[in-house]
Amino acid sequence: MLLEKLEAIYARWKEIEQEMNSPEAMGDMKRFIKLNKDYKELQPVVDAYREYNDILANISSARDILYQEKDEDFRLMAKEELNLLTEREEAMEEKIRILLIPKDPEDTKDAIMEIRAGTGGDEASIFAGDLYRMYLKFCEAQGWKTEVVDYTEGTVGGFKEVIFNVSGDNVYGILKYESGVHRVQRVPQTETQGRIHTSAASVVVLPEADEVDVDLKPSDIRKDTFCSSGPGGQSVNTTYSAVRLTHVPTGIVATCQDEKSQIKNLEKAMKVLRSRIYEIEFQKHLDEISSKRKTMVSTGDRSAKIRTYNWPQGRVTDHRINMNYNLQTIINGDIMDLIEGLQVAENAEKLKEAVSEDR
Repeated sequence: MLLEKLEAIYARWKEIEQEMNSPEAMGDMKRFIKLNKDYKELQPVVDAYREYNDILANISSARDILYQEKDEDFRLMAKEELNLLTEREEAMEEKIRILLIPKDPEDTKDAIMEIRAGTGGDEASIFAGDLYRMYLKFCEAQGWKTEVVDYTEGTVGGFKEVIFNVSGDNVYGILKYESGVHRVQRVPQTETQGRIHTSAASVVVLPEADEVDVDLKPSDIRKDTFCSSGPGGQSVNTTYSAVRLTHVPTGIVATCQDEKSQIKNLEKAMKVLRSRIYEIEFQKHLDEISSKRKTMVSTGDRSAKIRTYNWPQGRVTDHRINMNYNLQTIINGDIMDLIEGLQVAENAEKLKEAVSEDR
């Protein structure tokens, strides 16, 4: 069954290779780019298929030697070789099954992140600010670009709400695991008696929708302009550069006041509006995933408490995989180990699904 799948993929890879070299594809840039993308995506599977085939051929040769050879030394060597090859076969089959797990097409998209202070008053706003800085450091380490869309500052620091775009390679596929409620346990700056409080902030990660993903009719959008507030120099509170867009059929609102130019604010607000409308359909896809899986690793349940940041114990716990991490490491933006742990858990679950379907 596994070999049949690999042979079909290899045949498709060869077809794409031929198509890419055809005059028709070379004359159609969009088609050529699509073929090239598909070709590259299949390459790791093709490489694994070739290696797997070599292993199977060597296993067959070793078995022939054991069956036909009379010399005991040769037979002993062949037996040892067969044991090693059998181990390699099992490891390669595991690797191939992971490679064959269907990729979510959304994973390659850029993302829009929204961080909102939850329960805990001023301390929740301060924590939302901590999370924002954590993600900025992480994005910078990945070589990704971030742009603030809109924000409301907390009364004693941090943010009541901050929305920003993240662009780069496979952004949504990595950041999607951050959606959910993040809880903090620590002595707040505002606490005079040294008591530990529990506060929370919610994080929402949306795949940035392309224009082809959502058909927005201009007649369905109401545009309002107003004076921006906060840092921004002389233009603040003097020019109507801030933009609020309302999608009348759904009531969804997107606001941007970060740029001095109304045109740039409009552009950013449109991206957010498009992505929030797209989210309605996308949520159905996430709900289907969550109905099949128990770990809730990458589902869209935004009310789920996914992580606790415990300051007194210097520990961060991700509740989906029951793993602990060093608080200072995580809060300073080094969250890739944590995300990789979630990816491994999700792949293991997908693998179970694939194996049960094969049976």
